[in-house]
Amino acid sequence: MNQTLLNRRDVLVSLAAAGALVALPRLSQAAPPLPGDSVYQVRASLVDQDGHALELDAMRGTPVLVSMFYSSCDMVCPMIFETIHSVLAAVPVAERKAVRVLMVSFDPARDSVAVLKKTADQRNCDSQWTLARCDEATARKVAAVLGIQYRRLTNGEFNHSTLVTLLDRDGRVAAKSAKLGGADAVLVKGVHKLAAA
Repeated sequence: MNQTLLNRRDVLVSLAAAGALVALPRLSQAAPPLPGDSVYQVRASLVDQDGHALELDAMRGTPVLVSMFYSSCDMVCPMIFETIHSVLAAVPVAERKAVRVLMVSFDPARDSVAVLKKTADQRNCDSQWTLARCDEATARKVAAVLGIQYRRLTNGEFNHSTLVTLLDRDGRVAAKSAKLGGADAVLVKGVHKLAAA
């Protein structure tokens, strides 16, 4: 009789242990290390147009079209937005949906979350687009890693380059273009290649 109780106890303990093992959450594997030439090597804390905090590498795993701007610009920056819209429109819908857009402001003094939200609405930016702000030092780091130059003028406006960069899934530069107003074939080809991979 004692042996029967021991056998039942052993079975119950075994079942309980097996159940506990099944109930344990699967531990996710850590992401592989970033390549040395990844833009995401730069630590940059951003805040998007909805007030959500994110890191520069938040879009890792998807191709990203990235550029910099400032919302009060009424000439060149709207053309950067148009250019990216044109690139996205030039690829098939399935490929378009596989790409994200990140626009980082280099005017944190004026580009509040509310201003970014208004700019996103005015520029027809859907959920595929992230407009982000950061502090001045972080903006300088992001600009440096993307090869974007800018400087504030005495009237409060900026002189700046118009570079749009396509990043691969690990944040490596896949293509760059300074062409404005239309869909640059270099970016379209790059998006097609990365989105189809």
